[in-house]
Amino acid sequence: MKPIVAIIGRPNVGKSTLFNRITRSRTALVDNMPGVTRDRHYGEALWNDAPFLVVDTGGYLIDDEDAFAGAIRDQVTQAVAEADAVVMVLDGKGGISPYDRDLVTILRESHPKVFYVVNKIDGERQEENLYDFYSLGIEHPYPVSGEHGYGVPDFLDDLVASFPEAAAYPKEDDEIINVAVVGRPNAGKSSLINRLTGQQRLVVSDVAGTTRDAVDTMMKRDGQLYRFIDTAGIRRKGKVKDKLEKFSVLKAIKSMDRCDVALILIDSSEGVTDQDVTVAGYAHDKGCGVIFVFNKWDLVPAGEKSPKLFKERLDMGAKFLSFAPFTTISALTGQRVEKIFSQIRGVYDQYNTRVSTGDVNRIIEWATERTPPPLHKGKRLKFFYNTQVAVKPPTFVSFVNYPDAVHFSYRRFLMNQVREFTELDQTPIKHIFREKTGRMEFGPKPEENTNTRNKGHKDKESRNKLQKKKERQKQKVKKLKRDGQQ
Repeated sequence: MKPIVAIIGRPNVGKSTLFNRITRSRTALVDNMPGVTRDRHYGEALWNDAPFLVVDTGGYLIDDEDAFAGAIRDQVTQAVAEADAVVMVLDGKGGISPYDRDLVTILRESHPKVFYVVNKIDGERQEENLYDFYSLGIEHPYPVSGEHGYGVPDFLDDLVASFPEAAAYPKEDDEIINVAVVGRPNAGKSSLINRLTGQQRLVVSDVAGTTRDAVDTMMKRDGQLYRFIDTAGIRRKGKVKDKLEKFSVLKAIKSMDRCDVALILIDSSEGVTDQDVTVAGYAHDKGCGVIFVFNKWDLVPAGEKSPKLFKERLDMGAKFLSFAPFTTISALTGQRVEKIFSQIRGVYDQYNTRVSTGDVNRIIEWATERTPPPLHKGKRLKFFYNTQVAVKPPTFVSFVNYPDAVHFSYRRFLMNQVREFTELDQTPIKHIFREKTGRMEFGPKPEENTNTRNKGHKDKESRNKLQKKKERQKQKVKKLKRDGQQ
C-alpha cells in the first residue's frame, strides 16, 4: 500500500488548494467560503518517483459552531489515525488562531510525524510572516503557496524523504470496478456507501446537500477491488442557484465519466420523480452500466410495497434504460444491501464483455435474413461486415452501403437481437454504422510504384506537368531548326 498523507487544519486555510497542487489536479472543490470540504477526499500523487496518497479533510473546529463540526472532527481523526504523515496547514495571511494552538497540541500527542505548512506565502518578501508561528513551538515551518506553487517543491522533497523505502509499497495491479452513487439530494447516497464499506466513511445528515464533492472510497470484497464515488445530490437546474452547488452538481455528473456502473438511488418514500428520470438520462448519455436502487424501502407503506409497480413507473419515463436491473433496499437498516455487490459484478461482467467477430457476423446475418431491412431509394441495404471494436460499453460496428439509411427502428431491432443472442441483457450497447467504400489498397504505395510507364510520377497532375514540359521542349527545338535554315 502507498504511504498516506493527511492534510488538516482549521477552515479556510487553503487545504483543498494545496491538495490540488500536490495531486496536480482540480478534483477538490475550492471556494473562499469556509467549510466547503466535509468528507475525506483521497487523491494520488507522485514526487521524485515516489507515489503516495493524499487525503483532504474538512476544517477542524473544537467548538460546535457548525452543524457538521462534530462529524467533520470524526473524519479528521480517522484521517490522522490512518496516515503515515500529517500536514498541518496554517494561514500565513490570517496569522495564528486559537484553533491552531489546540490542533498543534493534539497532533503532538497523537502523531509522531507532522509537517507544519504556512500557506498563502506568495514570495520571499512574505516569509517574514513565519516568525509569529514559531511561538507555537514549531521548529521548521514551510512557507508555501498552494495557489501559485511557491515553496511546494522544497516541502515535498522533505515529505517524500520521510517515507519508507519504495519497495515496501508495491504497485497494485488488481482490476478496480468504479461505481458512482448518484441521485437526488437526501436520497441516502452517503448512508449507502457507509453501509457497503462497513464504516462511517462519509458525513451523513438529514440536511439536503450535505455532500458537496465527489468522494472516492476504496474497498475490497471477495478479492475484488471497488471504488465507490459518492456525489452531491442532483437537483433540477432551475433550483440550483448557489455557485458552490452548481460546481457540486457538475462534478456529480462528471463522476459518471469515470465509472463503470452507476447506482441511481431513488427515494422510495417519495416515489419515482421526473428528476430521477433526468439523472438516469445523464447516466445513459455517459454510456455507463446502470442499477436502479430504491432506497428507504422500510418507509414505504405495507400496502404499496410492490417492486414490480415501482419498476413499471420507472420504465414509463426511462424506457431507454429498460434493460437496467433494480433492487429495493434500506441503507439505514441494511436490508438487502449485500445484494448490490452481486448485481454490480453481474452488470460489470457484461459491460466488459467481448464477443468474437464470427459470432457477431452470424447474429447480424441471421437477423437481416429473417427481417430484411427496408429499401433505400429502391436499392437494397447490404450488410458487408460486422465486428465488436470496444468494451465498456460493448461497441459494435456494421459496414453497410448506406449507413444513414438504417432506420432507428431497425437499429433497435438489431440491437435487441445482439442482446438476445449474446446475453448482454443488463448493459448498454452501442451499434455504429459505417459506409463500406469497396476500395482496399493492397499494392505498393504510389511513390513505390514499379510500373515503368508511371515511374517517378505520383499523380495525374505531375504527369500532365511533365507532358507540357516535353511539348515546350519540342517546340523550342523546332524553332531553333527554323532559325538555322533562315
